Amino acid sequence: MKRFVIGVAAVGLLAAACGRSADAPAEQAKDVDVNKATGEVTVWAMGAEGEALGAFAKEFEAANPGITVKVTPLGWDVAHDKITAAIAGNATPDVSMLGSTWMGEMAKTGALEPTPGNLIDKSVFFPGAWGTGEVGGTAYGVPWYVETRAFYYRTDLAEKAGVKPPATWAETTAFVKALKDKAGAELGVEQNFKQGSWQEVVPLVWQAGGDISAAGKWTLDTPEMVSALTHYSSFFSGGLSATDQPTGAFPQTFVKGEVGAFYSGPWMIAGMEKEGGAGFADKFAVAPYPKGSAGGTSVIGGSNMVVFKSAKSRDAAWKFLQWLTDPKVQANWFGKVSALPSVQAAWQEPALTADQRVGVFGEQLKDAKSAPAVPTWEQVAKVMETEIEKLALGKQSAAEAAKAMQAQAEAIGTGA
Repeated sequence: MKRFVIGVAAVGLLAAACGRSADAPAEQAKDVDVNKATGEVTVWAMGAEGEALGAFAKEFEAANPGITVKVTPLGWDVAHDKITAAIAGNATPDVSMLGSTWMGEMAKTGALEPTPGNLIDKSVFFPGAWGTGEVGGTAYGVPWYVETRAFYYRTDLAEKAGVKPPATWAETTAFVKALKDKAGAELGVEQNFKQGSWQEVVPLVWQAGGDISAAGKWTLDTPEMVSALTHYSSFFSGGLSATDQPTGAFPQTFVKGEVGAFYSGPWMIAGMEKEGGAGFADKFAVAPYPKGSAGGTSVIGGSNMVVFKSAKSRDAAWKFLQWLTDPKVQANWFGKVSALPSVQAAWQEPALTADQRVGVFGEQLKDAKSAPAVPTWEQVAKVMETEIEKLALGKQSAAEAAKAMQAQAEAIGTGA
């Protein structure tokens, strides 16, 4: 996902443009009568999902005479700005796809309609997925598809080194060291230390028993954060990860066996098979996140679908979202674009049970957690990434990085 930043002041301006104070309490959800739903539902959606959704929605139209769905595909590089401009100008579509980390800032504008409890049952979703859209105790929209991270590794190199996939932090260090020292990999594990690197570190904080926010405050300077940063940076300082690889070298370095392992999401399964060509599918596998002292939880991402308060076809819009979260529909959608279902029952469908590697992500999603759904999260994430890069390059210690993150995050605030 392409990531964007919107400042606290901008959030306030958008909220004011919608006729609502930035600090006003959220409205209560209103019931929806889908039996009377008719009209055209306008939808904005991004990426490959946006390109495929229009044709996919024809099945919904066929089952619901009187409702049509018009999808406008957007590029991730322009979507955030286009959506915020539409909110400010009161020119939103009925429905829009939103990146899960955008929910806090978009909800605070007052433009999103709370999720109707009489139509959408939160218990059918992965808890972490539902959490991405819950802001200030109110749910907005529905989780559409989800992503999480797990541990990819070269099975042939592991066999050569005589090691099994790691289950703990300590085993991870020993595992990737063996891939390098005994199996010939130049690097044991690929670790990101630039854009998006917070996704490398935050799961480790949770695994260490900590959190990055609590009671409306940032908690980035804690023993658990220092422990997570120390573990993460040890692979750089120990020569098991590198900071000087040429741009674009990965994933070819994994395909060539120069890198033995990495952490990433489910989209990399198809990506690796394409990069590696015939037979490469048998040379790599996916394992759950190795566990810290408090477990092996991962971070949950993906995209949500929301309905705007200005929707002209409100009931039809919610009926469409209800359809998109039907288990069989979600399984069919996975077959189209490999987007993982947010509804737990969909994981029992044949499309999801056929590949054991996909199943690993399903298990990981059961306790995966979401980033804080606050308006300033993108800004704080950027602060974290800056300090993580300094740490990876050996320019500061784990304790110094944690302290720097905390100071800057406190200056930004939560926007709540």
